Amino acid sequence: MLQKKRLLIVAQDMLPYSDISETIGRITEQLPHVAQSSGLEVRILMPKFGIVNERRHRLHEVVRLSGMNIIVDDDDYSLIIKVASLPGSRMQVYFLDNTQFFKGREIFENEDGTPLPDNADRMAFFCKGVLEIVKKFGWSPDLIHCHGWMTSLIPFYIKTAYKNEPLFRDSKIVASLYDETYDKHFTDRFHQKASINHLTEKDLTAFDDENGVYLHGGIAKYADGLIIGEENMIDEVTALGEKHGKPVLSFEADEYDALQAYTEFYGSLLAT
Repeated sequence: MLQKKRLLIVAQDMLPYSDISETIGRITEQLPHVAQSSGLEVRILMPKFGIVNERRHRLHEVVRLSGMNIIVDDDDYSLIIKVASLPGSRMQVYFLDNTQFFKGREIFENEDGTPLPDNADRMAFFCKGVLEIVKKFGWSPDLIHCHGWMTSLIPFYIKTAYKNEPLFRDSKIVASLYDETYDKHFTDRFHQKASINHLTEKDLTAFDDENGVYLHGGIAKYADGLIIGEENMIDEVTALGEKHGKPVLSFEADEYDALQAYTEFYGSLLAT
């Protein structure tokens, strides 16, 4: 079922490059190897945060992919692409970089613990940049697996702004939901920042609840399948799956069993 299928892993964090969230970093480090052994062709995209050591991990710029501008809230931001080989494999990890959004050592919070004011801008930049780079690859993914709140807009963009893009027309989108997000600190301008390619703020209503911005709600509406990334997310993700009629992969405490279950879940989605 998975032989020769293409899997795009989009993650905000991945060991050994960054260790922002222990759960996400560890899962995304192991997943490419398990997926490849199942017959999948794998590519990986993540942000090039300032904590990523370019010399140690031998990153280098991919000139043919760099140079485009990504528009967020009517401002242009340059997109630089760097690449490294995943240790122990021939798989490549592509890093999305921008000197304004990702140059510092701070990731999502200032030193005093307050969320960075441009978190929403960085998310929109990263999510749109991912899809534009895949277009440059000319590589049509059968499956896209999103990890972390910074990937929240990818299912939405694929089903709306990029719905007529042939490369994504048949892609199935899986989202692992984890217990970390900064959406409660987003202002009303989140909708304006996320409204790309002629989308309007009204198109983003799925990302709202009675308390303000709710990223997991938007993910659940537009993804094709949901994975419970952490044990304390069982109730929330199960409820979202029921609300939106989406299949939910049960939580597995053992990470080896969980990763094997991921590939079975991929197969079930491709069969629909």
